Amino acid sequence: MKAQLQSFIQFLSSERRLSPNTLESYERDLNFFIDYLEQQSLSTVADVQKHHISRYLLELRQLGRAVATVSRYTVSIRSFFQYLTRERLISYDPSTELETPKQEKRLPKVLTVEEVERILSVPPMTTAAGVRDHAMLEVLYATGIRVTELITLNVEHVDVGMGFIRCVGANAKERIVPLGGVACEALSAYIHTMRCKLVKRDDSEQALFLNQLGTRMTRQGFWKIIKKHALEAGIVNEITPHTLRHSFAAHLLENGADLRSVQEMLGHADISTTQIYTQVTKTRIKDVYNLAHPRAKVK
Repeated sequence: MKAQLQSFIQFLSSERRLSPNTLESYERDLNFFIDYLEQQSLSTVADVQKHHISRYLLELRQLGRAVATVSRYTVSIRSFFQYLTRERLISYDPSTELETPKQEKRLPKVLTVEEVERILSVPPMTTAAGVRDHAMLEVLYATGIRVTELITLNVEHVDVGMGFIRCVGANAKERIVPLGGVACEALSAYIHTMRCKLVKRDDSEQALFLNQLGTRMTRQGFWKIIKKHALEAGIVNEITPHTLRHSFAAHLLENGADLRSVQEMLGHADISTTQIYTQVTKTRIKDVYNLAHPRAKVK
């Protein structure tokens, strides 16, 4: 079964052109599933029946896995068997009647403008790492790009003079995203004064943001950076790199940006994905009203 899995992953990579992180997620989910099947003495994909899949998903829920996690496993399994059916490696798709667990829609967590400004002001501007961190945070908040898109930027993808970056998003789709003046200044300071101090032996490195080894910044590396600076800024709530993306979208909409433009900048294929941020802004407006209006509450 592992051979069919590798064939499926290769298909997702070459035909669907999914990102490395998405491919890794599919492979991890399906490896766990195949290990479970082998424990049930199933040796080929043709032996798998619907009740085997249902039992596996039930056990995940009994182990306390989140609804979102079980839903992701369900999608991975269904995609795998759809592929096997199309390739005629199996004659019957046991996943056709699987129900995806209904997820509770949670509003994305966003920071206030004041909280964002506190985080952006934390990195020290006297060190190469500090100037780099400041530039990364400014770009993330100014553009709303994903963390993977941020760390895969090369120097050639940035045009500080024109005020935009060129990034490659999901499914290898390229888009142009505008940069604000503050982000341009932060990037210019990093590129022209401090990036050279992070370059080590290989001065041909094209990555825009470098770590202390002189190589491309990793997701894990940036995760540690933003957690560190958020803590120093006194942000007590849980924060992730995606929090700045959420904040970018919510703050744009709060200040009158139209939904289609925000969708384009975020790189969302479906505008319904972007619409969730309108719910965030409505919630925040209601909170402001309740706090500010003298007759918002019954005394």
